[in-house]
Amino acid sequence: MSATTAGRTPSAVAPEARGGGVLPWLALPALLAFVAFAVLPLIGVLLLSFTSWDTLGQIKLTGLESWRSVLTDPGLPHALWVTFLITALSWAFQTPASILIGVFLAGRQRYRELLAVLYFIPLLLSSAAIAITYKALLDPNFGLGAGLHIDLLTQDWLGEPGLALGVVVFVVSWQFIPFHSLLYQGGVRQVPRSLYEAAELDGAGRVRMFFSITLPQLKYTIITSSTLMIVGSLTFFDLIFVLTEGGPGDATRALALDMYKRGFQANLMGAACVIGVILVLVGLALALLLRRLGGRDPNASQLEGA
Repeated sequence: MSATTAGRTPSAVAPEARGGGVLPWLALPALLAFVAFAVLPLIGVLLLSFTSWDTLGQIKLTGLESWRSVLTDPGLPHALWVTFLITALSWAFQTPASILIGVFLAGRQRYRELLAVLYFIPLLLSSAAIAITYKALLDPNFGLGAGLHIDLLTQDWLGEPGLALGVVVFVVSWQFIPFHSLLYQGGVRQVPRSLYEAAELDGAGRVRMFFSITLPQLKYTIITSSTLMIVGSLTFFDLIFVLTEGGPGDATRALALDMYKRGFQANLMGAACVIGVILVLVGLALALLLRRLGGRDPNASQLEGA
């Protein structure tokens, strides 16, 4: 044993050596919570998808009968199409607006902090309350248009399939743009100021700096925001249920709403669980696809190449 090793005090031992297995134990509560509230319920839904249950009587094992009835239902492709349409349109609407608002709020002016608080208010409100409010405002007889005598606003917004779908996309975007703006605000503030100073010396304007510096540096923030936005849009239920109940007809009957109607209105819990499993698989596939499109090394920094 060398003198250096022999004379080393316990405090000089590397933290990794002293920590030993502490970090895995610290992660144990989070792991237990994840298993209890995510893994076990998912396993239960998967098992129920192979049964027939009306929520009151005995659970009967029926094999693939529930899967067969759901997959051969002509309403399933339509519900999938509505879900993907709401997802795509809400992403296309929310992403540019969130980036622009996030870049604006990333400024250092004092008044922008007040605006950031005001912009964040919609996210604090209940989805059901938001849906009730918009439903009242868009009423063609007693809503905002009738009160202000504006013909453009007196249309049957929730009675026409195209208009109803547009209203759903707009209300969803209005509620969740503040959250994604907050993500982009944080991403913009991480971009080194030296990049903008160098661009100013080269004579670049604000628009050129936005497209040449800000957007490329927000690549991983865009991937993260898009993943949360797209996967989250698969589970929109309360807002659509209160606003349109899937109507007119089935114009806004997304998969999450279809799952509720089958499980709690038609008492077909096995079929509802099948749709729940489909939602999980679709969400997982989309999340993995976005991660692959991002092409990010887990150890890479957002400022990589800055």
